[in-house]
Amino acid sequence: MSPINKKKLNKLRERLDNLDNSFIKLIKKRTAIVKEVLKLKETKNQIVDKKRIKFILKQIRKKSIKNKIDPKITNRIWKNMILSYIEYEKRNFKKK
Repeated sequence: MSPINKKKLNKLRERLDNLDNSFIKLIKKRTAIVKEVLKLKETKNQIVDKKRIKFILKQIRKKSIKNKIDPKITNRIWKNMILSYIEYEKRNFKKK
């Protein structure tokens, strides 16, 4: 790689690192909301709402296409995020 391209690569990686820091802050906020949602659930079988998941993924697809983002990328990201939060809720569910 040429020195010029190496410098460009480092700048781009720095921008990605900054975005990652923003994602971390958003994930923290999202987790706080998920904690509040979990408090409202009375049984463990309320954790997975297949209709809601389907609706969310459909909306993400529409928004991705509208914003010219590859919907396969956003679908995979959201599916993984949803699955991660389902696991989180199952681990943290407290019977009332």
